[in-house]
Amino acid sequence: MTASILVVDDMPAMQEMLNCSLASEGYRVATAGSGEEALARIDEQEFDLIVTDIVMPGLSGLDVLEKSRLLNPRTAVIVMTAYASLETAVTALRRGACDYLEKPVRLEELKRRVRHALEYREATWRVRLQQRALSRPPALHTLIGESSAMRTLLEQIARSARTPSNVLITGESGVGKELVARAIHGASPRCDHTFVAVNCGAIPETLLESQLFGHVRGAFTTAVQANPGLFVAANRGTLLLDEIGDAPFPLQVKLLRVIEEKHVWPVGAIKPVPVDVRVVASTNRDLARDVAAGRFREDLFYRLNVVHLQVPPLRERRSDIPLLVDHLIGRLNAKLGARLLGIEREALRVLTTQPWKGNVRELENILERAMVLGSGDLISLQHLPADLTTPGQTRPHDLREALRRFEQQHLMSVVAETRSDKRAAARLLGISLASLYRKLSVTPDDGRAPARRA
Repeated sequence: MTASILVVDDMPAMQEMLNCSLASEGYRVATAGSGEEALARIDEQEFDLIVTDIVMPGLSGLDVLEKSRLLNPRTAVIVMTAYASLETAVTALRRGACDYLEKPVRLEELKRRVRHALEYREATWRVRLQQRALSRPPALHTLIGESSAMRTLLEQIARSARTPSNVLITGESGVGKELVARAIHGASPRCDHTFVAVNCGAIPETLLESQLFGHVRGAFTTAVQANPGLFVAANRGTLLLDEIGDAPFPLQVKLLRVIEEKHVWPVGAIKPVPVDVRVVASTNRDLARDVAAGRFREDLFYRLNVVHLQVPPLRERRSDIPLLVDHLIGRLNAKLGARLLGIEREALRVLTTQPWKGNVRELENILERAMVLGSGDLISLQHLPADLTTPGQTRPHDLREALRRFEQQHLMSVVAETRSDKRAAARLLGISLASLYRKLSVTPDDGRAPARRA
């Protein structure tokens, strides 16, 4: 595709001359007469190259350079000045310019420098593609996030990992409860031994006991060979009882005995087998309510709920979405054999404003769909489902709630534009870094900071 170039100069005659010269080479050229106008154009359109004067009224060319690098780091920038000096050139290059030109500009020299800048930009892209292809995908148990809610959770994981206590992990479907369990295991003294996960709701009740506790050969008709069971398989390691709220009531009694007595009775066995297993349980249900309703054993609940970790939903940590998107694209590149570079700013902005009822799992599903059905080096707005890009119809009537939601969405958009660089986002917003962190900890749903849970 023909490269797009933005020419920025406060002199109309210079704009016209550069426009005609570059357009004659087949480039798509736009012009701006000030730094402020240039930033407005950059916000509306993504350019391959910017050629800007340095000395202009208002925002200077160095300001345009810095802000354009912030909005779109892939854009190459050439600066021009009639006050050429080594110091000016070094300053521009240190701030990210790929080249500089002295005024009066020689048109042949301009064309040559523009051609080289675009070639350099393309070469940089290719190197980045190769690095993406050769790099190992991030570990599946890596927890991604820098929000206050995630920092609190990571601190709780680090503290609980050092102890042998049982852990109950709660949270909505898709928030990453198994990833938290794996992180606990990975940071614990048991990390060199086995981590075993079993979904208590996915195995029929008649088979779950045998799967957990094992059986001896001939214990029942189909038991043609002995099975040690998952507790024995996880010996000296960690066993995750996923969806523990779906465990059958009779099995809950046997689980309680194993936790208390530290041994299992395989089906059909005449003696117990000792086990040393750390039990981590997870659920998306309110177990305390199930206990009150008689659907879950109270004694088992207290045995499991020694340490309680609550995984925050994605809507309570929207500032983590740019980091998650980058992480997930890397994983999906490895899974799909793709070489996607990333996501366009507008598409990322849309993702940061969604309710994400399916949480991280839903986000990953949306990204995988975009990568499978889309084309090009970046996920764009057109690759996202239509229901994501269509504004919702429901709006809050309370003025304070509407202002809170607008502020939160604006904060998320700026953080997304800066690729989660909080310092840069705070500078753009004109607030302190501490204020930004404080505002990000407020959810748009109720205006309250997420509660810290132990």
